[in-house]
Amino acid sequence: TSESVMSAYSTCSTGLIRLLCHSELFSTRYPTMRHLLGLGSRVARTHGRGCHQSIWKSHGAVGKVGVDIGERKLEISTGKLARFADGCAVVQLGDTSVMVTAVSKTKPTSSQFMPLVVDYRQKAAAAGRIPTNYLRRELGTTDSEILTSRLIDRSIRPLFPAGYFYDTQILCNLLAVDGVNDPDVLAINGASAALALSDIPWNGPIGAVRVGLVDGEFLVNPTRMEMASSTLNLVIAGALHSQVVMMEAAAENVLQQDFCHAIKLGVKHTQQIILAIQQMMREQKVSKRTPAKLFAAPVEMVQYARQLASEKIYAVFTDFTHDKISRDEAVNKIRLDTEEQIKEKYPEADPYEVMEAFNTVSKETFRNLVLNEYRRCDGRDLTSLRNISCEVDILKPLHGSALFQRGQTQVLCTVTFDSIESSIKTDLITSAVSGVKDKNFMLHYEFPPYATNEIGKMGGINRRELGHGALAEKSLKPIIPKDFPFTIRVTSEVLESNGSSSMASACGGSLALMDAGVPISSAVAGVAIGLISKPNPEKPSEVEDYRILTDILGIEDYNGDMDFKMAGTNKGITALQADIKIPGLPLKIVMEAIQQATVAKREILAIMNKAIAKPRLNRKENGPVVENVRVPISKRARFVGPGGYNLRKLQAETGVTISQVDEETFSVFAPTPAAMHEAQDFITDICKDDQEEQLEFGAVYTATITEIRDIGVMVKLYPNMSAVLLHNSQLDHKRIRHPSALGLDVGQQIQVKYFGRDPTDGRMRLSRKVLQSPAATVVKTLTDKHSIAMGAGDSQGANSS
Repeated sequence: TSESVMSAYSTCSTGLIRLLCHSELFSTRYPTMRHLLGLGSRVARTHGRGCHQSIWKSHGAVGKVGVDIGERKLEISTGKLARFADGCAVVQLGDTSVMVTAVSKTKPTSSQFMPLVVDYRQKAAAAGRIPTNYLRRELGTTDSEILTSRLIDRSIRPLFPAGYFYDTQILCNLLAVDGVNDPDVLAINGASAALALSDIPWNGPIGAVRVGLVDGEFLVNPTRMEMASSTLNLVIAGALHSQVVMMEAAAENVLQQDFCHAIKLGVKHTQQIILAIQQMMREQKVSKRTPAKLFAAPVEMVQYARQLASEKIYAVFTDFTHDKISRDEAVNKIRLDTEEQIKEKYPEADPYEVMEAFNTVSKETFRNLVLNEYRRCDGRDLTSLRNISCEVDILKPLHGSALFQRGQTQVLCTVTFDSIESSIKTDLITSAVSGVKDKNFMLHYEFPPYATNEIGKMGGINRRELGHGALAEKSLKPIIPKDFPFTIRVTSEVLESNGSSSMASACGGSLALMDAGVPISSAVAGVAIGLISKPNPEKPSEVEDYRILTDILGIEDYNGDMDFKMAGTNKGITALQADIKIPGLPLKIVMEAIQQATVAKREILAIMNKAIAKPRLNRKENGPVVENVRVPISKRARFVGPGGYNLRKLQAETGVTISQVDEETFSVFAPTPAAMHEAQDFITDICKDDQEEQLEFGAVYTATITEIRDIGVMVKLYPNMSAVLLHNSQLDHKRIRHPSALGLDVGQQIQVKYFGRDPTDGRMRLSRKVLQSPAATVVKTLTDKHSIAMGAGDSQGANSS
């Protein structure tokens, strides 16, 4: 009918209107209506465009709020930029601005997990620079970008609804960087605001701040200069009701009580940001979309799976003779049998629902065992460590090595020394944006597929490996001496993995450093703490009951609510990372986890001390050597050689690396003591100059002209010396413009007076002018009989004058 057509017209479905306008049946039965629609597609396009403009305008309500954080103001704005995104927010602190967009598809994905992608990109233009690569544009992603992306991901992921399997992308775009305020924390707040102000289902908002500790004073969102002298770098994301969502920290042996105080201070300031974002949500009148489907197993299917498999799973989890592989195989066998029976009873069930029904029962059984019976699947109580064994110096030729075994997690760590020139040199953009400079200590983490009995692609590095390596590096960095003469590379290869391989890397790295003779200030140990919680049925965001687990297994991480990693010395904390899987963690649980981790850390350090209690007094005999060589300015040209020839030859023949420290000092790095001996002999030969030692101040010598220049002549006092300039002003009392005015030519011998060397640049000072007076002079002669020739075939005997 005409009414139904008008209804379709009013919904602005452009494709439907075009179909109606060009339909022959429609033209025959409703000629008047076709005329009303304005002769087909032209009106349809016009009306469609107008409707899209109205949608675009609905995102265009500009809003802005400010939050006072310490002595500065954090500003959050929306509605002006990127209005086609589901949500967009610009966060500014000082002159640093970050724009974050959020887009989520309305059609579910085929993935059986939350497909969230977070991309944080540093823009050269934001720092006022041009990329220095060949194409002069941003290429690939840097380590700093990946680590910041992970930071944002871990902050927002726990707050998505369970079963929300819709492709979601968060893009963080740096608009401007002032070099004072770090943009990473702003990006977390921007992601929170963009999601909160969009129609994407998300149980936020959250707030994030950085806490520093300078001279005993806690600072919230400190400047980059303040962070340079801070002993704490804590980034914390908090949710409503002072709950913790994410924590990441690097510290220089910060005491436990100070660390706990910093967490409480950070959570307090996150609440102000949350209130500001909530105010914007009310002003923008945000309404959330209703997903077409939230993926979850039907209740009746879960109940059926519980009847079939609950007791069998319980029997596996209470059989303490199982190891990781056998336990997984036993559970998988039950899974296959159970899923087959579920498919028979529910033939039309979605494959995900069948699998999720079993997963729900398995997870429920595992968690109830801990919550109700205080038992773990390997027989330990809640606070016990797995069996730990440590070995050092297992690979003799290496500079340092250690094997750390904790339960079924095994990590091989090695230490390699190299020259300071081998330190990591960050690109200009990373230095300008995040202030990261060259570093001479690095830890690289490798997780090959055989560590979990799998087959996979080797090569490259994924985000997980980069993140785990960065955490272990943070754990060890505070104990490395600042003035160590080498670049240190620690490699951590996970040979077996059943939980907490990053903290095992910290323990193994500490042992390997002591084995290598690095004078570290103290040993470091790390441990992972887990959580099994029971939510309040009336308020799911609140925790009704919980159990904290020490030294968790991989399955306890998978089925648990938290992976809380902490490392430190006997004195304090050096690194912390909290991956929280529930929408928020009460501060009480956080404090208990830190206390439980501190106790476990001390137990691990006591075990490690039995293998090696302190660093070796001397490095290994086959280790590298570094020495400083003092080269007087007068001999620098001879030491370096023409165009750096001598240095290149020295490095090629002996394998050493030479870098200049100051005007007269060069640092020589040799990979072995034998190479250093060769280099010392080489340097002695090229710098030895017997002839110059014979020169007397004020004496007159015969010089040979080797080159005529406009400004003077180049002369040599003896054959194997480097030619020096005798300026026009020192040739004659008369003022001349060119040496040819005096009839001088190449090969001609002239008499000059020696006045030593210039104290500023080391140049030899000669004069012919002073000899033009009638006073008698005695000419001295030099021989090259004992001089050193530069090339093997160039040394020729010279008769004494």
